[in-house]
Amino acid sequence: MRGSLLRRIFPHAILVIYIGLILFPLGWTLNSSFKTNKEIITAPWSFPTEFSLSNYWNAWTGAHVGHYFMNSVINSTVSAIVSLALGTATAYALTRMSFPKLSLVLKRILILALLVPAASLLVPLYMLLRSLHLYNTPLALILPYVTLGLPWTVFMVSSFLSSIPNELEEAGIMDGLSIYGLLCRIIVPISLPSLFTVFMLNFLTSWNEFIMANLFLTKEKLRTLPVSMVAFYDQLNMNYGSLCAAIMISVIPVVVMYLLLQRGIMENIKA
Repeated sequence: MRGSLLRRIFPHAILVIYIGLILFPLGWTLNSSFKTNKEIITAPWSFPTEFSLSNYWNAWTGAHVGHYFMNSVINSTVSAIVSLALGTATAYALTRMSFPKLSLVLKRILILALLVPAASLLVPLYMLLRSLHLYNTPLALILPYVTLGLPWTVFMVSSFLSSIPNELEEAGIMDGLSIYGLLCRIIVPISLPSLFTVFMLNFLTSWNEFIMANLFLTKEKLRTLPVSMVAFYDQLNMNYGSLCAAIMISVIPVVVMYLLLQRGIMENIKA
């Protein structure tokens, strides 16, 4: 009896500890974002004596977090949408259209692309962007993000499309749908749970990316939020409260996106 009880409790205890280790830094940062510098230094583990949004206002306006925030939103959203659109069309062609030799070649190229480390492409990408006069433009990030996100997007969507029966498309063809009609009116609606997951992962990858954003965008007005975090040490003059507020602002899109797309993500996991 005791052994079976321990076997039931032990996995849940490990899970609770794991969740606590993950949420503790986030909770501490959230709590500190409402404190003054003095409170953070003298009483780092206590709750703030007075909850105030002054740190958020200072970070949003004084450190220009709002501007960098919008840059990150635009770059991440556009790159995620383009990667998803191109990846879905490519996956549909590879899984449904009949050209076996070419499909095999394309799949091998995509596998090779997955094996190439992104860091090894920094110098060639830098030289290419300079020669195309795209350096220090939003496309300097959007194009690499789309390119790097496309291979695994194709594989993820392809695995889901393979489970869709061909009879649905045959019925659509009988109703007079073209290839684009089949994709947009049958395949995409059925694949929404998988597409939600792929979009979120592409968005988060672009949102958190630092090296390319730091290398390809040197103009301050084009900086993304992760890059601007490095400069907060000087801009905020060691204002720990405002720095914690800026960190929490950077977490908001991730939380909001998960809350909006969690149903689709759960359905994809169940599938």
